[in-house]
Amino acid sequence: MDPEKRRDLSQEIHFALWISLKNYEARCSLRTWVYRIAHNTAATYIVRQRRSKIENLVSLNDLDTTSHPSDAARDSEERLALARLYELIHRLKPLDRQLMLLYLEDMDTASIAEITGISPVNVRSQIHRIKVLLTQRFHAGGPA
Repeated sequence: MDPEKRRDLSQEIHFALWISLKNYEARCSLRTWVYRIAHNTAATYIVRQRRSKIENLVSLNDLDTTSHPSDAARDSEERLALARLYELIHRLKPLDRQLMLLYLEDMDTASIAEITGISPVNVRSQIHRIKVLLTQRFHAGGPA
């Protein structure tokens, strides 16, 4: 991410924290609350950026210098698979979606439990169930 976009995102996170400060009820630690706001703001920012991003066009002269066609095909397949996985994740119920996104961010079970407010045992169990469901739906090609 370029420095300008990083500053924009930081500003949006600070603004979201400032706006939502009046809603903080101390039901969780301040650290967890700040993380939730920052995570949700950043996720929304990324989705918005991806939707508005225009693909870089390549001139005919530059086309010869691009990667090998088999590499491009593999990259394309990987991008499609990743897009399909994220589509399936975004169709999950909000709590399940949050669990998977936090899991994909390599957060440990205890941290996910603190953020979501459910026990670590339930976090592990839910993540396992969601992974099985996503695997089945991904390979079947059906909706989540």
